[in-house]
Amino acid sequence: MRLTALRNATLLIEFGGLTLLVDPMLGEPHSAPPVESTAPLLRNPLVELPVPAAGVVAAAGVVLVSHLHRDHFDEAAGSLIDPDVPLLCQPEDRNTLMSRGFAQVTPLEPAHEIDGVTVTRVAARHTLGSHEEALGPCSGFVLAAPGEPTLHVAGDCVWCPELAAVITEHRPELIVVNAGAARFLDGSPISMTTEDVIATARHAPAATVAAVHLEALNHCPMTRNELRRHLVAAGLDQRVRVPEDGELIT
Repeated sequence: MRLTALRNATLLIEFGGLTLLVDPMLGEPHSAPPVESTAPLLRNPLVELPVPAAGVVAAAGVVLVSHLHRDHFDEAAGSLIDPDVPLLCQPEDRNTLMSRGFAQVTPLEPAHEIDGVTVTRVAARHTLGSHEEALGPCSGFVLAAPGEPTLHVAGDCVWCPELAAVITEHRPELIVVNAGAARFLDGSPISMTTEDVIATARHAPAATVAAVHLEALNHCPMTRNELRRHLVAAGLDQRVRVPEDGELIT
């Protein structure tokens, strides 16, 4: 397995002979408005992709979409991705993706096998606070294939009993979590805080954890250095990776 953290939650994963593009946010810097009801009022994304978007979509054999928030599937992704590339998504998003012209959209109910790689949709909760219903459903994915480590892409999921249950059931060897401590002007965080990342790592003592979703959006105040400091203090800095944009994890 080779996993490249591109920007925010966008990943390019070589796994079992497939190249999978996860949650593509491919727009130019500052091409989208700030997330509604957040601060500071900076246009998104805050940073460039580390590689050209055209190269990202050219490499993708399959696209995984955890949910349709703009920072996980933006207008640029909708226009750049080949409409005949297979898309795997949660059932709630199938019709929307098909209406955008994609011809091969498979809702995961809960699993689908493609070229020997099994992708299973698993539970994710965007927040435990008052905004949960308004944010709508989101999902994580577990990837498995012969000769590969089990990979859990947790999606926009805070630490919660559902996430703990997924880890206990699937026993992933690598878990990718969306950090950043994103939040609206009121209410609870809507992506992982430092405490959430630490709790995830402690619940999966045999796994490597990679924390992404950092320094790319106006409403994500957590920095990589802040998270790394907390990981050092918790004694987890050797097992929790905080990749830079464009960094490869094998």
